[in-house]
Amino acid sequence: MIPSMFYGSPFHELRRLQEEMDRLTRSATTPQGFLVKCDDAHRDGIVITAELPGVNEDDLDITVHRDTITLRGQRQDQPEGAQGYHSRERRSGVFGRTFSLPFNVDPDRVEATLRDGILTLTLHRPEQDKPKQIRVNAGA
Repeated sequence: MIPSMFYGSPFHELRRLQEEMDRLTRSATTPQGFLVKCDDAHRDGIVITAELPGVNEDDLDITVHRDTITLRGQRQDQPEGAQGYHSRERRSGVFGRTFSLPFNVDPDRVEATLRDGILTLTLHRPEQDKPKQIRVNAGA
């Protein structure tokens, strides 16, 4: 009988520790089941989507300051009319996330829509912050 290379060895414990650290890191970077993705970055701005199933627009707070955006909200514990749960995979309660963008945001041109549990934020750069093309003239 050939014993497994990882069973009962120090490698088994290292692998178990690495899996536990991966699990803890995943839960720290995705607080309360809150997933944000940057879908489209371009010269004029950026489009950000956040998956927020079960969150109402009245329960969201979005703030923009210079190059920082903060999303805060609350997912209700129980939907109306629910008697209880057999199994529950989606967390409830307060959530929040602040992150920096690679440019300043024009706060007057931020668009936010919430449809079918997907929050879409369209953030535009101010005109003075956009890259400018410089034309070179040949000297005479």
